[in-house]
Amino acid sequence: MFRSVARSAAGKNLLRRGYATAVPERKVAVLGAAGGIGQPLALLMKLNPLVSQLALYDIANTPGVAADVSHINSRSEVAGYVGEEQLGKALEGCDVVIIPAGVPRKPGMTRDDLFNINAGIVKGLCSAIAKYCPNALVNMISNPVNSTVPIAAEVFKKAGTYDERKLFGVTTLDVVRAKTFYAGKAKVNVADVNVPVVGGHAGITILPLFSQATPKANLPEEDIKALTKRTQDGGTEVVEAKAGKGSATLSMAYAGAIFADACLKGLNGVPDVVECSFVQSTVTELPFFASKVRLGKNGVDEVLGLGPLSEYEKE
Repeated sequence: MFRSVARSAAGKNLLRRGYATAVPERKVAVLGAAGGIGQPLALLMKLNPLVSQLALYDIANTPGVAADVSHINSRSEVAGYVGEEQLGKALEGCDVVIIPAGVPRKPGMTRDDLFNINAGIVKGLCSAIAKYCPNALVNMISNPVNSTVPIAAEVFKKAGTYDERKLFGVTTLDVVRAKTFYAGKAKVNVADVNVPVVGGHAGITILPLFSQATPKANLPEEDIKALTKRTQDGGTEVVEAKAGKGSATLSMAYAGAIFADACLKGLNGVPDVVECSFVQSTVTELPFFASKVRLGKNGVDEVLGLGPLSEYEKE
C-alpha cells in the first residue's frame, strides 16, 4: 500500500495507473476524523488506492480536514460531514467504517477511566451504522477496545443487524509494536518480521507470541519477557513521552490504515489476507478474543487458532 503511495507522490497519477477501473468502488468512513488519530488516518486512507470515496465525520472541524486532504492527487473523492445531523449522509453506502472517535488516554488514566466517556460515543455511532450501513465492516479503534467492541455488538444485536463476521477490534498497533521491538532486539530487517499478538488490547491482556515470530532469533527468555512487557506497556510509554500532551496517535493511525487496507483486500477477493484482530471467537472461553483472522468478502472468513505456545506464553 505505502510503496504505491510513495510512487504516486513522485508524480505518477493513480488514475492513470488503472486503479479506477481495475479496483471495485469502495466507500470508507472515518468517524472522529478531526481528532489526533482521525487526521493522520484520513491522510493515510486518502493515499490508499483501494478507496474510491472517503467520508470524514466529526462533531466539529471536519470541513477543514476534508478540504485539506481532498487536495491530494489520489483516487478517492473526499467529503467532510459535521454534527449528528450529517452522520447518516457520511455513512450511507459505506463498505468499511473506521471509528477512532472518543477521548484519548491521559497520564494516570486507566482504560477503565475511558470507558464511561467513550462507551456513550460508540453507542451513538453504532446505532447510526445499524441504520445507514448495516452491512459495513466496522473497525473499532476507540478505547478501551476490550469494552467498546462488546458494546457495539450489543447495539447491533438490539437493532437486529449484528453479524459477528463484520465487527473488528483493531489491535494492529500491538502487532506493529511487537514487530518493531522484536526486530530491534533480534537485529533483523523489520520489513521481514511477523509476530502474532493475541488476547485483548489493554496491558497484560496483550500477549505477543514471540515463540512464533519469524524470522526465528532464539532470544533468551529474559529478552522475551522484556519485549512482552514493552509491547504491553507501549501505549503508556507514548503517553508519558508526550508528557500529558497526547497519546499514541500517529502509530495508531498507521496501524488503523494497515488493518483497513487488509479489510478492503478481503472484500475485493484477495486470497489469504490474515491479520490479528479482536473478534467474536470460540478460540478461548471468552466471547471476544484477539487472534489471527482470515479476511474475505464477508469480513471474517475464519478465526484461526493460537498455534503452539511456549511455557511462558501458556502461563
